[in-house]
Amino acid sequence: MSEHIKLKVKVHPQSSRSLVKKIDESNYEVLVTTPAVDNQANESLIKLLAKYFKVAKSCIKIVSGATSKNKMVKVVQN
Repeated sequence: MSEHIKLKVKVHPQSSRSLVKKIDESNYEVLVTTPAVDNQANESLIKLLAKYFKVAKSCIKIVSGATSKNKMVKVVQN
């Protein structure tokens, strides 16, 4: 059975580097190099979180805040 976790994520688009910072168990800050245009920052966020949690990109879902810097993200883990 797969389990999931929900995270509050603050995204910083157009940063100089890509980085995931864990603030506490359910709060993260993520820096992405892509701009917040045409969903590029969200795609980079999903790719970076998938790599960080070692899951497929399809296991990362933005639950709310798709057009905001503050997002709720669900990570499905097997």
